[in-house]
Amino acid sequence: MSAPVAPAAVPGQTKRVPLWDNARFIAITLVVIGHAILKLIAESDTAYGVYLFVYAFHVPVFVAVAGYFAKANPPGVKQLKRIVTDLVLPYLIFETIWSVIHSLRAGSPSIDLVTPSWTLWFLLALIVWRVVLPYLALLRFPFLISVVVSVAAGYLPGVGGAFALDRTLALLPFFVLGWKIRQLPVTAIWIRASQRRILIVRAGAVAVFAALAVVIAVNVPLWRDLKIRRVFLFEQAYPEFGYDQWWAGALRLGAIALAVVLILAFLTLMPRRSTWFSPLGQATMYVYLLHSFVLYPIRESGVLSGPQNDLLLVGMIAFSILIAVALSTKVVQRVFRPLVAPRAKWLFAPSARGA
Repeated sequence: MSAPVAPAAVPGQTKRVPLWDNARFIAITLVVIGHAILKLIAESDTAYGVYLFVYAFHVPVFVAVAGYFAKANPPGVKQLKRIVTDLVLPYLIFETIWSVIHSLRAGSPSIDLVTPSWTLWFLLALIVWRVVLPYLALLRFPFLISVVVSVAAGYLPGVGGAFALDRTLALLPFFVLGWKIRQLPVTAIWIRASQRRILIVRAGAVAVFAALAVVIAVNVPLWRDLKIRRVFLFEQAYPEFGYDQWWAGALRLGAIALAVVLILAFLTLMPRRSTWFSPLGQATMYVYLLHSFVLYPIRESGVLSGPQNDLLLVGMIAFSILIAVALSTKVVQRVFRPLVAPRAKWLFAPSARGA
């Protein structure tokens, strides 16, 4: 996302690389789509299939892109300040807003800063991932260790949703994966690759996504029964959604393996050159934090509940794309910058203000 990560440039360069901005915008648009169609999946197998397709990879992609721009060296004053201004303060601001909304709806005041509302878990997760990464980078097999942590966390019911700890641990491998990808010159090689090689690799990526779509479409009732949706959410302990067997961790391990393949396929399909939506990829934090306020009244109104036809699904997908575009505009950034990206110079000690 634009606010919590460094500029989208190849290591050693300061120029933005369009590929990453393109990936950011497509990923955040998929996030909006996933949230927009959630209420449709109970009554529509088509909506459920689209939902599974999106959730198989879109959050892991988002996390991996954030990891790509993370730094594994010990944080300095500037990095620590950005954790506060880009993550801690927006979390406190928006969680307070959501607490007020929930209080008004319930008719009684309630401020809860421990259990993140809707999308705000990602801010807390980013804080932990950034702090933990320098320590993981000291180890010999950081990605393997993160996978073990993710799978093991699902066996521990005590790792609950407080401060989004369940998702933070479950999705850690994708953050580490993004960081590991940056250690290799893959971006530079991909950008310089011949058109023929690009077409071959992209054809393979399309085949991967096509196979995923087919597998999901022909077995929707089975995926419902197996509660695969809950597996793709990367939250909660396995027994909490019906899997108390010793082998339950294999479900998360399989989801991680699938997501890694889909992340690589997704990135190979991203345009390497600037597109009309490349500039929009620099404002994904605004889309991420604000789109839920657009969708909340619609979801709570009940219009998406009950039997629906596929036209509504198509309409919500189109509406989601419009939301992502609209919330990426400069006007929205200017209006909501104090909430999304507060500078808060007054908060820091004089010795830290110049950093």
